[in-house]
Amino acid sequence: MYHIVCPSKYRRTVLSATVDAKLKEICAEIQKRYEITFLEIGSDSDHVHFLVQSVPMYSPKQLVQIIKSITAREVFKSCPEVKQYLWGGKFWSEGYFVSTVGAHGNEQMIKNYSATGKHRVKRSTQTLLIPRQLAAG
Repeated sequence: MYHIVCPSKYRRTVLSATVDAKLKEICAEIQKRYEITFLEIGSDSDHVHFLVQSVPMYSPKQLVQIIKSITAREVFKSCPEVKQYLWGGKFWSEGYFVSTVGAHGNEQMIKNYSATGKHRVKRSTQTLLIPRQLAAG
C-alpha cells in the first residue's frame, strides 16, 4: 500500500470541483484496467493525495507513471479549460512523493488525512529566508 502525492504543474490551482470529480472517475476506470485499487483520493487546489494498493509486480514508480499519464490525458480531454492555466501540455509536475503505508494504524491515519483536508495549509505570500536582523546588517 502506498501514499502518493502528485502536485499539479507549477503548483497551479487547477483542481476545481469539476476536475476533482473527473479525476475520481478516471481513477475508477484505472482500477478496472490495472490491478490497482484506490482506497482514498483527496485533493487540494494544487495537489492530490492517493492511497493506493496494488499487486507487487508494479513498482512505486510504475504506479505513479500509470496514474499521472492516464489522469493527465483524460483531464485535458474532458476539461479543456485547464489548459488555460497550464502550458506545455503537462498537467502534473515532474516530481511526486511516495511512501509505503503499514497495515497497523497508518492506513486509517492516511485515509483521514487525505479525506479531511488536514494537509491544507495557508501559504504566506512571501517566505522569509534570512532573518530581518541579518538582512539589515
